[in-house]
Amino acid sequence: MAAARAQKASGLVLSLPTAHCAACISDVERELTRMPGVRSARVNLTLKRVSVEAAPEVTPEAMIARLAGIGYEAHELDPGLLSVTETDRRGRDLLMRLGVAGFAMMNVMLLSVAVWSGAEAATRDLFHWISAAIALPTLVFAGQPFFASAWASLKARRLGMDVPISLALILSSAISLYETFQGGEHAYFDAAVSLCFFLLAGRYLDYRSRAIARSAAEELAALEVPRATRIGPEGESIVPIAELALGDLVRVRPGARMPVDGIVTEGASELDRSLLTGETLPVRVAAGLPVSAGEVNLTGPLTVRVTAAGRDSSLHRMADLVAVAESARNRYTSLADRMARAYSPSVHLLALAAFIGWMVQSGGDIRLAVNVASAVLIITCPCALALAVPAVVTAASGRLFRQGLLIKDGTALERLAEVDTVVFDKTGTLTLGAPRPIDLDRHDATDLSLVAALAAGSAHPLSAALAAALTDRGIAPAPVSGLREVPGEGVEAFLGDRRVRLGRADWTGATPEDMTATYLDAGDGRAPRTFVFADQLRPGAAEAVAALKAAGKRVVLLSGDAETPVARLSKELGIEEWHAGARPEEKAGRVADLTAAGGRVLMVGDGLNDTAALAGAHVSVSPATALDAARVASDIVLLGQDLQPIALAASLAVTARRRIKQNFALSLGYNLVAVPVALLGLATPLIAALAMSASSITVSLNALRLR
Repeated sequence: MAAARAQKASGLVLSLPTAHCAACISDVERELTRMPGVRSARVNLTLKRVSVEAAPEVTPEAMIARLAGIGYEAHELDPGLLSVTETDRRGRDLLMRLGVAGFAMMNVMLLSVAVWSGAEAATRDLFHWISAAIALPTLVFAGQPFFASAWASLKARRLGMDVPISLALILSSAISLYETFQGGEHAYFDAAVSLCFFLLAGRYLDYRSRAIARSAAEELAALEVPRATRIGPEGESIVPIAELALGDLVRVRPGARMPVDGIVTEGASELDRSLLTGETLPVRVAAGLPVSAGEVNLTGPLTVRVTAAGRDSSLHRMADLVAVAESARNRYTSLADRMARAYSPSVHLLALAAFIGWMVQSGGDIRLAVNVASAVLIITCPCALALAVPAVVTAASGRLFRQGLLIKDGTALERLAEVDTVVFDKTGTLTLGAPRPIDLDRHDATDLSLVAALAAGSAHPLSAALAAALTDRGIAPAPVSGLREVPGEGVEAFLGDRRVRLGRADWTGATPEDMTATYLDAGDGRAPRTFVFADQLRPGAAEAVAALKAAGKRVVLLSGDAETPVARLSKELGIEEWHAGARPEEKAGRVADLTAAGGRVLMVGDGLNDTAALAGAHVSVSPATALDAARVASDIVLLGQDLQPIALAASLAVTARRRIKQNFALSLGYNLVAVPVALLGLATPLIAALAMSASSITVSLNALRLR
């Protein structure tokens, strides 16, 4: 039992948000398997995860550092909070059934050509028997998705779209087999297999358009740190989060994510809260101040007394908020579903009317009545209707993918066409989320050299940005000594006998600016120098905002950042309506308020603090650089840095919705022509198969116009 527990504990899962190709798979797996104690590493590129089997002494932190060394960002996920999905298995299953149906359809059609060409008597009967031998096993196997769905609908006492499909497959097969036994002239094997093939094609297209979507609430929960360093009477020990109790003390080292909600009892540091709140500046914490799960400790070790852990933490409460928002959005009914509600009962009533009418007309000839009723079911079967939406979504998705947008949800385009309000996050969305120093030319070379030396000794985001910018300029660092980082304050050293500092305003004796800045005290008696930072505007942001406003959309900026940078960006982009300092629940609440007022909201965001708002919006977009949980909560992922494709998507969605309605009109128009033919008893298997194929091809060609 102990061995089993140890083996289970060695299973680790890391998220790989930047992995994107086969080379990434080999790089990650090769690097991890080179680590002592790692038994295996397997990358799932679809889920962007790597599953690792390793000895207990191999820590997730060591693996994350190893991957960072070769340029791959990684986060630890809790495998206990990740449910095992069967989406890949379902996709392979549908594709296999589609292939079987296609192969059988081609062979049965070849045999039917001989019958339609005039084969008679024993030859015709032989071809019918061969067709039966091919078609019946194919329909039993390939038709399972429709039969299972229809049975579930009937048990729930409702008529879904798969009920008339299943009836058509069963009746056409039964009548065809009866006609074959009786030596009849006509059999519907070709029509039945063709129907099954086209419907499976529509089902697979629909599946592919949804396959990437996963539960954002599950991902959020898995982002929680699964273990913590607990300080007990016998020293430090690493324990699962579930074993922590209120009042326990935990140690959080620099660079680690906060595992619990709590109060700092010892130490001082700065926390990166950007994923939770959108604040661009790290926040200083010291003894007596609160911290929350999910924040990143930047500069100094902290001892934290637990006030909430696991399912009681703020991070998990956010996951619950996302789950509620997702369930509300998932109640959206697509155009195809609304059409099916009226279509399915009509088909059954029409077939029943045909059966009764021909029973009366023929004086009780049940064989003729069942044949006509079957023909009505086959011709009116919703093959074109089932293809109407997936064909358009696939064509539009392909065009948007070439423009840099990945559509994850089958109803996303329909919902995007209804949008009248667009809500943008700021940091990482309208901007790139990376501070860059500005106006460096106003500082003299001596100051820049000194800053280069001090910034190189700190992992603080502002110091890292300064160090990179000065290195690019070829600035040589000054010869300082005694370089050390002071947690929560900055970095200091000695230049000769002068103490020099780079850090917070109050620590360096500077007057704080109302912009993002760090301050240099050169110890030379002069006033501290200010180094100001700005977040770089994302390419295409101004054009996207202008295009959306020109299309009549209401544009809102909703950010967790401070008021000054939010106001400055709003003025630059021409956004009149903006809100600063918004916490995650406030963002979700604002989106809910806009929705309650009758708006259809498009939310564009990238951070953990945006996830609930993304899930609660009518439709949502996140950049590929966003946190995993934000990307999963979104319906559409922006693959590049340019925001302009968002405006294109909004315009194309309106066109796609128009194409869907056209496809519905085409399929209904086909029925208006074909149904009278079937009701009059003139629908031979040839007519049924050709009419059904023609309607499906017409719908597909209309969808391809989007390309």
